[in-house]
Amino acid sequence: MFRFLKTLLGSPVPALTPREAQDLTRQGALILDVREPVERARGFIPGSRHVSLGDLGRADLPQGQVLICQCASGHRSALAARQLQARGFDVRNLQGGLQAWQAAGLPTRRGKQT
Repeated sequence: MFRFLKTLLGSPVPALTPREAQDLTRQGALILDVREPVERARGFIPGSRHVSLGDLGRADLPQGQVLICQCASGHRSALAARQLQARGFDVRNLQGGLQAWQAAGLPTRRGKQT
């Protein structure tokens, strides 16, 4: 019974702290910003790639690279991570999102980098 539920629900997506996410990007992981364009224009993590949650199903994403999903607070990115995990991607969720990243004193930029 439990095995059936685990198969149905999938494995939990690992959550990362901002510092863990930063370390993983130094090893080649890609941060995937799933917020809306207006949110991204207010600030983003340097080196991250923008794909809105609603566009995730159509996005051409790299296979074989760890993807770290990120939103404002970690909720939308958890949904995105589950979707990507179901599609076979190696994915993590940035716990607390951009808010936690900024609270940890990690760098952000403003503008419209994609």
